[in-house]
Amino acid sequence: MKPRSEFSTRREFLQSSAMLVASGATSNTTRVSDDTSSTAAAMEASRAQRRKELWGLLGDLPWQHQPTPPRLIQKEEHEGYTLERWVLDLNGTEPVPALLLVPHKRQTPAPGMLYIHWHGGMYDLGKEQLLKGVKAQPAYAPVLAEKGIVTLAIDSWCFGERKHAVNGGEGEQDAFKLMLWKGQVLYGMMMFDEFRAMDYLASRPEVDSKRLAAFGMSMGATKAWWLAALDPRVKLCMDVCCLTDYDELIKTHGLKEHGIYYYVPSLLKHFQTAEINELIVPRPHLSVNGRRDPLTPPAGVEKIRNRLLPLYRKQGRESDCRIELFDCEHVELPEMRSLIVEWMDRFLVKST
Repeated sequence: MKPRSEFSTRREFLQSSAMLVASGATSNTTRVSDDTSSTAAAMEASRAQRRKELWGLLGDLPWQHQPTPPRLIQKEEHEGYTLERWVLDLNGTEPVPALLLVPHKRQTPAPGMLYIHWHGGMYDLGKEQLLKGVKAQPAYAPVLAEKGIVTLAIDSWCFGERKHAVNGGEGEQDAFKLMLWKGQVLYGMMMFDEFRAMDYLASRPEVDSKRLAAFGMSMGATKAWWLAALDPRVKLCMDVCCLTDYDELIKTHGLKEHGIYYYVPSLLKHFQTAEINELIVPRPHLSVNGRRDPLTPPAGVEKIRNRLLPLYRKQGRESDCRIELFDCEHVELPEMRSLIVEWMDRFLVKST
């Protein structure tokens, strides 16, 4: 039997807690008076059941896989932060390359963020978007380093170092089809990796596991609000340009705007976008979107906002939900970034 290191003990604990999170058995509610505790417990039980139902739509997932310790590949010194390149064992099928950004100046422990890259047909980019940015969204690495936020980014299936076909689009199609044959769902395996990546981020000694955020644009945005819905550990959800209402997408003939990864079998029999996002309530949620973005019909954004704001208001947390439309297409405007940085400060950096 191998010796039990401090890391393996922490890892085993996180694996155990992650299973409880996925099954909906955990609760982050605090003790309240006897008059309200039963109501709070009933609400949490309902959310837990819906969370379990949502996980159930994501195909056969490798929950029984016991991750092996991660491997550090390289350290790089940059202005304001150290960049660590890791290979993580998240799913038992293929290794997952990852970037860990550790700011030189940070709180002890520091807030943590899972940065989730976009699609954009840029199969070669993956996690490097954190460092390089794209035309539609400048790089976030300098911002996160300045804010003292420890940040993890992984390559999603079919992207970056996990692109296994010369033609990335064909590789994504092949992965989707093969997984269906195996009883898996590509998006489900993507979300499983992000969930397990959050396990790793929470386990880092630099990170305050009570201050975790999920953030991304486009595909990364969709994965951010799905992850926040599925994982109560996510304290703050921020998504850019992809809070897409499914019915409105159908009405506007927009199904072609999203990649094949986006489509989950039988999802509409159980959930609309607002119902998934309800599972985030009352945790802080910022969503910024383009009014002229075909991926995100504006009527759908307004529908979701109208559904969620009363729920936050009922909890006395209306200011913790902000869903905005800007006069733009599929791009992050400077005004959007200002809001994102403001929410980082409010809910991660200055939060205790």
